[in-house]
Amino acid sequence: MTGVPASAAGGPSGTRRVVGAGPGGPVPGRAAREARGPAQGPADGGPARRGPSGRAPGGAESHGDEAVATAGGGPGGGALAEDGTRHPRGAKIAAAAVNQASVWNIANLLTMLRLLLVPAFVALMLADGGYDPAWRSFAWAAFAIAMITDLFDGHLARTYNLVTDFGKIADPIADKAIMGAALICLSSLGDLPWWVTGVILGRELGVTLLRFLVIRYGVIPASRGGKLKTLTQGIAVGMYVLALTGWLATLRWWVMAAAVVLTVATGLDYVKQAIVLRRRGIAERAAALEETEA
Repeated sequence: MTGVPASAAGGPSGTRRVVGAGPGGPVPGRAAREARGPAQGPADGGPARRGPSGRAPGGAESHGDEAVATAGGGPGGGALAEDGTRHPRGAKIAAAAVNQASVWNIANLLTMLRLLLVPAFVALMLADGGYDPAWRSFAWAAFAIAMITDLFDGHLARTYNLVTDFGKIADPIADKAIMGAALICLSSLGDLPWWVTGVILGRELGVTLLRFLVIRYGVIPASRGGKLKTLTQGIAVGMYVLALTGWLATLRWWVMAAAVVLTVATGLDYVKQAIVLRRRGIAERAAALEETEA
């Protein structure tokens, strides 16, 4: 090997420069390659070789830093396969976990707003003795906002994957709290018979208890009749909250009567579904036990 002066090699005195070095730095020769050993591949933890299409040997497409960032936002994120590739699917799983763990989403905020509207509604409803038309109008506005948010929070939670444990518990509590507060206020003021309040609240509490009793066998789905019942109840109670007179006062009586009929009918339907669900669950368990013993 030919020696080169230190000034030409660009290093300290005595260093030798490999023949064929270019301006970008020394080019390894055969001895350097032999000393370094064979090129590492995916099997020994080295970088995967890319073909012309940008695919790794195992067939998984490699996107470099973009794949790492997509899979988990950094080198430690994403699902690591045997060939060293990170799958972007891990990003969706991580995002879903964040959404499920986060309480401060728009659906839960609407539920919290509905809970806060309950004491505000009661205060407005009973202000100045509970018979002032102006205060009753403000109470109706609070009740209407609560009912409207009830329509949107569940839809948003299901559509954008914002379902959380807090929402599952707080949403039905908020629904029954605002409706129960309105019914009790109306009955205490003498605007609505107590038996109507008892029928509606008794049905709501009974159905909730029924769901818990048969939860081991399955879930009773919400029916169209139940949704129509909720809408009719909201309209009827809202009309009673307002200080209506004349034919509107007569109309609200008929709307409330329809709400009571739907309340009883849907309650009986839930009882029927619960009985069928329980019998089916018991039969399936018995059949599974027979197969196990056989």
